[in-house]
Amino acid sequence: MPKAAGGKAPAVKHKFVIDYSRPATDGVFDGADFEKFLHDRIKVEGKSGQLGENVKIVRDGNSKITVTSNVPFSKRYLKYLTKKFLKKNTLRDWIRVVASSKDVYELRFYNIARDGEEEDEE
Repeated sequence: MPKAAGGKAPAVKHKFVIDYSRPATDGVFDGADFEKFLHDRIKVEGKSGQLGENVKIVRDGNSKITVTSNVPFSKRYLKYLTKKFLKKNTLRDWIRVVASSKDVYELRFYNIARDGEEEDEE
């Protein structure tokens, strides 16, 4: 069988989205600060802060951050970093990270009002 021209395997492309529109509309979440946190903390080849052309972080207005990677990259790693950011800013008690589709994470508030009603009924 003939080999593919160029001799290199095609670059793996991963695109993940973190939707933080709900906390941002309430003013408790700062997208620019989160973007900087991701830029400083994402590790590429064992080194943090050196993304180069392999990983790109783009903020779309005040509602989403898109992370595009040409190297193997885990969606779970993004969830880990997001939870770490929430803990650092003492938001972890009120906001959770939920996968809304295959490549999208969404930040949502815990539904505290519904939990309180259930306790009263028992």
